[in-house]
Amino acid sequence: MCTVTYIPTKKNNFIFTSNRDEAPKRSATGVIEKSIEGKVLLYPKDALANGTWISISNKNQLVCILNGAFIKHKHRPPYRLSRGIMALDFFKYPTANDFFEKFEFDGMEPFTMIIFDDGRLYEFRWDEKEKHIAHLDTSKQYIWSSCTLFTEEWQEKRRIWFDDWKRENQMIDQNAVLDFHRNGGEGHTNFDVVMKWKDVVCTTSITSILKEEGQMSMRYEGLLNREIEYGFLKLQTTKNTSD
Repeated sequence: MCTVTYIPTKKNNFIFTSNRDEAPKRSATGVIEKSIEGKVLLYPKDALANGTWISISNKNQLVCILNGAFIKHKHRPPYRLSRGIMALDFFKYPTANDFFEKFEFDGMEPFTMIIFDDGRLYEFRWDEKEKHIAHLDTSKQYIWSSCTLFTEEWQEKRRIWFDDWKRENQMIDQNAVLDFHRNGGEGHTNFDVVMKWKDVVCTTSITSILKEEGQMSMRYEGLLNREIEYGFLKLQTTKNTSD
């Protein structure tokens, strides 16, 4: 849930990759397929809470969640619903705008949600009081780091690593992105892109989504069991994907 990159390719396609930093006991069960409201989903399932932090649908949609909104918040359970279940509930709504307007966010723990909704890219933050919705340019590159684990100083360092990596890699493909997600950093175990803080939190997996014409594929790599799984969806677009 903690380091995410978006790299556009061509014709509104992209490479979207997420490193999940979590307690080892919450490692995922691998890629599963599920149908919700007529949509076919692919996602890695959280072994403890049964939700997910990243999912795609055959309706040309992607959702990814990071813990926290803008600053590290105080954890005050109980919460109405887990954020991982909310990530699946998103697909019960026809569009992202329907989700923003109709989902009950009161009682949810703060989060940042990155959404690709059939040609439109959103950054959506909930800070326990207000919704903050930004419509992003799909032709630009982005990196996010969870504010619950990384201070603004370390988030800025990661942006610098990302910018340096882009300058050094003029031809970026999924393998190059995965290399950054495995090896980015400066040798600091607590803060590199693949991180470990004592035995409490570590990078448990790397999930990469490749969107191409008419299809999305998911590559899930479990770093604890060293297993790699793949999933594939043919897309059914529902509206004009041009902005």
